[in-house]
Amino acid sequence: MKIGIIGAGNIGGNLTRRLTALGHDVSVANSRGPETLRELAEETGATAVRAQDAAKGAEVVVVTVPLKAVPSLPSGLLDGMAEGAVVIDTGNYYPQQRDGRIAAIEDEGLTESRWTEQHLGHPVVKAFNGTYAADILDRPRPRGAADRMALPVAGDDAAAKAKVRALIDELGFDTVDAGGIDDSWRQQPDSPVYGLQAGTEAVEKALAEASPERPAGFRG
Repeated sequence: MKIGIIGAGNIGGNLTRRLTALGHDVSVANSRGPETLRELAEETGATAVRAQDAAKGAEVVVVTVPLKAVPSLPSGLLDGMAEGAVVIDTGNYYPQQRDGRIAAIEDEGLTESRWTEQHLGHPVVKAFNGTYAADILDRPRPRGAADRMALPVAGDDAAAKAKVRALIDELGFDTVDAGGIDDSWRQQPDSPVYGLQAGTEAVEKALAEASPERPAGFRG
């Protein structure tokens, strides 16, 4: 598939490495310009592009930037995507550590991905947000392996979610349907599933044990 990755930090960089290794055509962008991604492009064979060009023709677009940077993304960021394209949001809200207070999330009760979706103007599927970047490289396992990790995936569109789950399966991980975007608080920071390195049964249990109340450490 043609895949655009917007954000080349730990998650974006390692997804670029894995997806190119699997044979996908990856375009990768960051906020500083393609010339700063030369080493990653040379290492992986990905194409370094400007952020506003990363989604062009893409069947899957991964938005993996700090939450505070979402409103500053270029307008028309997702213009030119392939028909039926899916947008993956890997973001997390860290009000005290990085992002500052976002009233719509804390006062209006929007989930982090719903807030991101509204800014992007396109539905998203939430995935990889609680995954350690190193696990993307180090923890893939064949289907059926006893130690295969499972990742929660939330989204409102069944077809989009299925496409993301199939891609994650190809990357070497099981998935668990975590519900819609309004349910995605179950996988936000400090929830039981966040950072959990475990299989399907444990991930399902952790999602069920989550509380909708935002932890004090993740309020602005």
